[in-house]
Amino acid sequence: MKMKVPFVDLKAQYLGIKPEIDAAIKEVIDNTSFILGKAVSDFEKNFAEYCGKKHCIALNSGTDALYLVMLALDMKKSDEVITTPNTFIATAAAISHSGAKPVFVDCDRRTYTMDVNKIKDKITKKTKAIIPVHLYGQPCDMQPILELAEKHKIKVVEDCAQSHGAEYKGKMVPVSDIGCFSFYPSKPLGAFGEGGAVVTNNDEIAEKIRMLRDQGQSQKYHHKYIGFNTRMHGIQGAVLGVKLKHLDKWNSMRRKNAKLYNELLEGACVTPYEAAYAKHVYHLYVIRVKNRDKLQTHLNEIGIATGIHYPIPIHLQEAYKHLGLKEGSFPETEEYVKEALSLPMYAELSHEHMEYVANSIKEFYK
Repeated sequence: MKMKVPFVDLKAQYLGIKPEIDAAIKEVIDNTSFILGKAVSDFEKNFAEYCGKKHCIALNSGTDALYLVMLALDMKKSDEVITTPNTFIATAAAISHSGAKPVFVDCDRRTYTMDVNKIKDKITKKTKAIIPVHLYGQPCDMQPILELAEKHKIKVVEDCAQSHGAEYKGKMVPVSDIGCFSFYPSKPLGAFGEGGAVVTNNDEIAEKIRMLRDQGQSQKYHHKYIGFNTRMHGIQGAVLGVKLKHLDKWNSMRRKNAKLYNELLEGACVTPYEAAYAKHVYHLYVIRVKNRDKLQTHLNEIGIATGIHYPIPIHLQEAYKHLGLKEGSFPETEEYVKEALSLPMYAELSHEHMEYVANSIKEFYK
């Protein structure tokens, strides 16, 4: 029998905490504190503590978080920032919008995060920062990155957009001084719309980003910088404040679901590899398969929603053709993206649905 298996079910999550969410939103409406306000400042305090950082600056997207950090680090046109082509384009776009040039490093064959063994060769006198991306909810191998950064006196900015609550060697990400988060609704910690944040221990960077998000103001009508309007809305702060209390439980449920998927899919495909140093939170559960597009079409026909993240690597996007990078520049990434398929994954996903997904994949390859 056919079943309908959504890729993610945000309604199921909402119904599980509906009274808390509704009360938090009502309080914002009753207080008419729609931009920033107490709900946002409370969330900033609690999320900073959760991440083990001094500061959290709440913004209206993860893209803005990355971009404002680049500005706070005073990027110039002569600067270069090392990152990966196997990520959403926002990571590179933040670098480009700041004036700097993105320099790409191929992905690791098992984790699909940045291959730390290939970073050293990309560092030049122009390198000002490295942005490792904790892909799908699994941290990069941060120790070699931090050692390289210290040796060459360059900054590390962790793209934590998919890794809320993930750990590297027992420590919550970001393990470096600066981390950027997205709170897009489908993320492990998702808002009811757009949202993002920077967490940091750096007082100077925190102060500058707070001003940049609010038209560059040090106080009302005193503009130290030419800034932006990237403030978090009160309702998003309220929603995130409620959800943060449940994040560890949801991540635990995601991890249990991933473990079951691994067992059910054994021998049928390449399942996600969890590095020994990592606590993966499985924002996405991504398998690697042959005939990926045909499998996706088949699964869609029998009611199973899937996704492909990210089918065209950044260096092959038309927006980045000016870098002059051709097919073959990053072979691991280019081979992988043709075989990657994201299966339904969320905390409330039922065992029955996972069994249906796994059995359908096995039957396809028979």
